[in-house]
Amino acid sequence: MEETIKSLIDDSFTSAMTLTNSGVPQVPDRYVLPPSQRPVLGSSIGIRFYSRNHFSTVTTLPVIDLSLLHQPLLRSSVIHEINMACKEFGFFQVINHGIPPSVIEGALDAATQFFDLPVEEKMLLVSADVHQPVRYGTSLNHSTDRVHYWRDFIKHYSYPLSKWIDMWPSNPPCYKDKVGKYAEAAHVLHKQLIEAISESLGLEKNYLQEQTEEGSQVMAVNCYPACPEPEITLGMPPHSDLNSLTILLQSSQGLQIMDSNEKWISVPDVEGALIVQLGDQVEVMSNGIYKSVIHRVTVNKDYKRLSFASLHSLPLHKKISPAPELIDVNNAPAYGEFSFNDFLDYISSNDCEHQRFIDTLKKSNF
Repeated sequence: MEETIKSLIDDSFTSAMTLTNSGVPQVPDRYVLPPSQRPVLGSSIGIRFYSRNHFSTVTTLPVIDLSLLHQPLLRSSVIHEINMACKEFGFFQVINHGIPPSVIEGALDAATQFFDLPVEEKMLLVSADVHQPVRYGTSLNHSTDRVHYWRDFIKHYSYPLSKWIDMWPSNPPCYKDKVGKYAEAAHVLHKQLIEAISESLGLEKNYLQEQTEEGSQVMAVNCYPACPEPEITLGMPPHSDLNSLTILLQSSQGLQIMDSNEKWISVPDVEGALIVQLGDQVEVMSNGIYKSVIHRVTVNKDYKRLSFASLHSLPLHKKISPAPELIDVNNAPAYGEFSFNDFLDYISSNDCEHQRFIDTLKKSNF
C-alpha cells in the first residue's frame, strides 16, 4: 500500500480523485498552502431572503426570488434588490429560477458517473492547453501550478450546444443528454439574468442581447473529493471569473466569497438555489459600479463535493469596455478594453495567483 501511495504522489499527473481513492493519510507537499493562505473552516453566515413580503429574515447574503421578475408590480423592486446585491457583493443566489429539479439532479448524476470512471479513460481528455474546447484536468493547470489544488474537472464549450456536444465525453452514456439539458437551461437563465443586471444599471435590458446570443458558454464540471487535511489546502484559490456571469450549481457547501472588508464568507447551501457571480466583463462594462466577486473553494474531510460552473461570456473576439451610457464628465472610463481571447492569452503565460487579469486593465488614475 505504501509503495502504491508513493508512486501516486511522485506521478507528474495525479488527480485529486485518485489520491482520495488510494487512501493517502495526508495531502502531498505540493498541495500544502502557506499558513497565511489556509482557510478557516467551520464559519458560515446568514442569508437575506427577498420575498413577496420583502425581507422575511434579517441576515447578510442575498437570495432573490426570480419568479417575481415576471410580476409587473414587483419587477422594479426585484431589480433594485439585484442592484444592491451586485454593488455590495457581486454575488447573489436565486430561487424559482425555472430549471427543474430533475434536470439539476440529472446533471449531478452524470458528473458523479464521469468522475467515477477509471482514470485511464479520463486521461484520454487531459490537456494543459486552455484553448481546448474539451479538456480534463486537475488542480488549475497541473503542468504550471506551483501549488496544486484539490480538484478534478472537465471543461467544455456548451453554446451553441449543437456545435460542441459531439466533442463531449461519450462515457458515461447519459452524460451528453443530462448535462446537455442542464447547459441549455442555464443558457436560458443567463439571458434572463443579464437583462435584469443591465436594467439594474439603468441600461436597456437588451443592452447585451446581441453579444449574449453570439457569446460563449463554458461548462466547468468540478469534483472536490474528500480530503484528509482540508485545513491546509484549497479546492480553488482566490480568483474572480473573467466572463460576464457565472451560474453555479453546487451539491453541498464549499464556496467562499470575499466581502468588502476582505473577510471570507462561507456561502450557505440553500435548497433549490443557484449561485450567480459577477465576472470581470460586467465590472468593466459597468465601469466599476459593480465589482466581480473574488471567491475560493474549500474542501471537506468527509465527503465529495460536485459543482457545475456555467461560465457565460461575450464572443471570444468581442472587445468589451465601459458602457458609453455610464461615462460622463464626472465618470471617466476606469478600464481599458479586452476580449475573452486576451484573457486566455494572458493566463497562458502569466501567474494569475499574484495578479488578476482585470488589474492589468485598470487606468492608472483610478
